[in-house]
Amino acid sequence: MRFFKITAVILVLMVGAYAASMYYFVDENKDFKIEKEIDYPIDKVFTQFNNLQHFTRWNNFFTSSQSIDIDYYTPYEGQGGAISYVDPKNDTDGEMFIRYENPEKSLRYQLFEDRNENPTVVDVQFKAVSPEKTKITWMVHTPKLSVLRRVENFWTEDRFAENIDKSMVNLKNVLGNKVEKDNQMASIKYDSLMVENEESKLLLGINVSASNKKESLYKNIVMNYSKIYNYVTMDLGKRDDEFGFPVLITDADNYKDKEVSYFMGIPLSKKIGVTDNNFNFRTLNASQNYVMYYKGNYEGRIRAVQQLIQKAKKDEMRFGDIRQTFIERPIEGQEVNMKLSLSVFK
Repeated sequence: MRFFKITAVILVLMVGAYAASMYYFVDENKDFKIEKEIDYPIDKVFTQFNNLQHFTRWNNFFTSSQSIDIDYYTPYEGQGGAISYVDPKNDTDGEMFIRYENPEKSLRYQLFEDRNENPTVVDVQFKAVSPEKTKITWMVHTPKLSVLRRVENFWTEDRFAENIDKSMVNLKNVLGNKVEKDNQMASIKYDSLMVENEESKLLLGINVSASNKKESLYKNIVMNYSKIYNYVTMDLGKRDDEFGFPVLITDADNYKDKEVSYFMGIPLSKKIGVTDNNFNFRTLNASQNYVMYYKGNYEGRIRAVQQLIQKAKKDEMRFGDIRQTFIERPIEGQEVNMKLSLSVFK
């Protein structure tokens, strides 16, 4: 009995010492600032922050959990925008609001976590460092914590900083795909032969052999594109702004053959686990390409391919595969809008 009394007294003294140290030496809330730069213009960056449907697609707080369920409330962007979320697997829930907006300058968020009546307040400022670079500054004010919970303030800033680091990687991938698509659409000059240096790409797709009879090849391409698109969006959970235009790779002159072999894939930012053996990754190495943009029926692309090959032969260049990048997704019965790229080298 005496042992239990002594133990109880020691526990009381320890809790008292802990509470006193928290009260006198640890702040009840925490304020800190984090700064980052991203190589995209301020108008592109700001819309990823003031539209909560965009925001939750790249912010690691939301993307790191497969079980989180998010409800969005109008207006979906700008001041008054709001969401609520529940994550049963991690036993968390909360609400987030945009309380203030100064377009392309600043935003104020309030985040209520796990029914806490006191919110975390995050002010985000945006500054154009150059036409193609934006500085983002987060100023975070955490809610007051009880004496016994103040120890959490020791790791709050580190957790927040880690979340921002992971979120910035996601944001760069989203903006990279979006800006690449916008730039390509804006720079299209149809039926003009150009020279481009193309960076390497990682594609997830399938290898196919198909008949080269009129219309049947294009139907086969449409069918296989749908398979890849459905797998990437439904099985892998990717959204359209997380990947690039679909690319078909084949021999440059196989349009003459009775059967055509090709690889069709969708560009992704990194390799991820794939459980379906029908799909595989392929890396497109950086290359110099002769390029033409073409719009019309799929069979009509052959003339553009022939022009690219003739140009390569005239310049005494060797050539490799032809890459067909579908600027608009292939749909049966509709014209194609594509970029034809012939990789060339000495």
